[in-house]
Amino acid sequence: MKYTEISHFSHPQHKLKFENSEFPFKCDGCKEVGIGSRYKCTMCDFDLHMHCAIPAPKIFHSFYTKCSFQFFSRPPGDKPRFCNACERDVTGFVYHCKDCGFDLHPCCAKLPIVLNDGEIKLYLYRKVSASCLKCGRKGRSWTYRSSCKKYNLHVACVKDMLMENWQGYIGEKSARKFHTRIPSLKNTLLIHNGRKSKSKIGWEMAGLALQFVISAVLGDPTTLIAGVIGSMISKAW
Repeated sequence: MKYTEISHFSHPQHKLKFENSEFPFKCDGCKEVGIGSRYKCTMCDFDLHMHCAIPAPKIFHSFYTKCSFQFFSRPPGDKPRFCNACERDVTGFVYHCKDCGFDLHPCCAKLPIVLNDGEIKLYLYRKVSASCLKCGRKGRSWTYRSSCKKYNLHVACVKDMLMENWQGYIGEKSARKFHTRIPSLKNTLLIHNGRKSKSKIGWEMAGLALQFVISAVLGDPTTLIAGVIGSMISKAW
């Protein structure tokens, strides 16, 4: 459910207002990158993903049928923890299963099982045996795979790519830097295992697949954000 304004335990001094942003931000809840829908305190420059702003106390996930994930505002215990979906460190808000020890970032926990815009359909898998478009490796993290089974993208690889290219922006508040930090999608998609693609149409479809996976990973798989990511792809191409 979406509210125009909320109060949040992590920022009690001011209310947070809902807004859509075309610029990336670092969520002050889970500490991960985001874009699009968020709750923001303009006075303190405090941002939360929607999934972090309005978390469920307990969730279940189809990939872990025996697990019950509880919401924590900080990682439990004193040992370093990582997200089982994207393999990135857990440093803030997290869903944790006490019985199995599994952890999920709130946005990773809410990744859609199916992404479908009518032109391409992608399914989320815990693991696939095919190579990832980005790294060329098999396995690793959760993976989005096209219905034709030609295109596979690790959730971990998409997050790594975003952080590499937006490193100069995240933490800075100047929107100008965002335009110089467009993800290097051209190199990512055209070069795979040292070979250039022979099919332009094929890689255009791969670009479309990447567009929607990025949208989902950033916590907002909507038409608005898909359009923003699409413009990045066009500029990078």
